[in-house]
Amino acid sequence: MANGVGEAHRGGMGHGEMSRRESRQAAVASATLGPWRTATAVGVGVGGAALVVDVITGHWSWDILAGPASLGLFFFFLVGTVGGRLRRDTGDRRLRRWVDEHPWQSALPAAGALLVLNTAALWLLGSWGLFGAVFTSLLPAGLLLVVAGVVGSVKAARTRP
Repeated sequence: MANGVGEAHRGGMGHGEMSRRESRQAAVASATLGPWRTATAVGVGVGGAALVVDVITGHWSWDILAGPASLGLFFFFLVGTVGGRLRRDTGDRRLRRWVDEHPWQSALPAAGALLVLNTAALWLLGSWGLFGAVFTSLLPAGLLLVVAGVVGSVKAARTRP
């Protein structure tokens, strides 16, 4: 209140509520809660297995890299994001509480990152055009958002008194 403006006047925030900027920062910070080493191993394993299947079946083209990269990215973000929702042993308690109270909002950064990286992988490594890659990437990003949001919502509902 150094400038004489009360909290209620600065956007109607009450005690314990965060501004939009703070909420965005918390959502991005929530990504640090995931088991990212495990997620990397799973993503590389799934992507590598998909590449081996494509090589064995003889699908020889640039798409031989795009499909496995897409699958690897999806499983990387799925394990990292959902694993972060289920872990209890890491992270700041305030951040974890915010994630538990905002399961859908906290899943948005991972879904957005998947959308961007999957689009780039399909566009650069595959035969998709930019718009086709974006639209193709909407499905895995949306699925990640739904799975992480539902897992977070169920966890929050089960831990409430």
